[in-house]
Amino acid sequence: MTRLACLLLAACFVGLPARAADSIAVIVGKTPPDITFDRDNLEDIFLKRIQVDNSRAALTPINLAATDPIREALSLDLFGQKPEAMQRYWTERYFHGVTPPYTVRSQEAMLRFVETTPGAVGYVASCRVDSRVHVVAHLAIPSELASTILPLCSKGAKGE
Repeated sequence: MTRLACLLLAACFVGLPARAADSIAVIVGKTPPDITFDRDNLEDIFLKRIQVDNSRAALTPINLAATDPIREALSLDLFGQKPEAMQRYWTERYFHGVTPPYTVRSQEAMLRFVETTPGAVGYVASCRVDSRVHVVAHLAIPSELASTILPLCSKGAKGE
């Protein structure tokens, strides 16, 4: 390739983000739990119907705040409803001794928690994934939330 062609090709990519926020990345630590991360299992993990993996190691689902657009996207895609609509489910589970998943305040906190907690299963916008975690699944961002989530991945946005 000529030097001019290389420069023109490079110019085409200037300003493009390295990763787009085209999905929600379901993340685990560097050593993934021994379980298949299909949609049914993800739903069961986040609803705490599955609490251990195939090797009997504990699974710890983690949520962002109920008002976070990333959590809303996950909830709509996995459960077909907004996080606040899940309150009745968690109230019923509480009386059976099952508490809701832990909640963290930001995507950065999610990355840190998942990185350092064996068995933790969390999620972030796909643009926020880095070498600290391993992606096990991608979930769709509902179109009605795309305009809220995409700015979280723009240059300089921290998602905090």
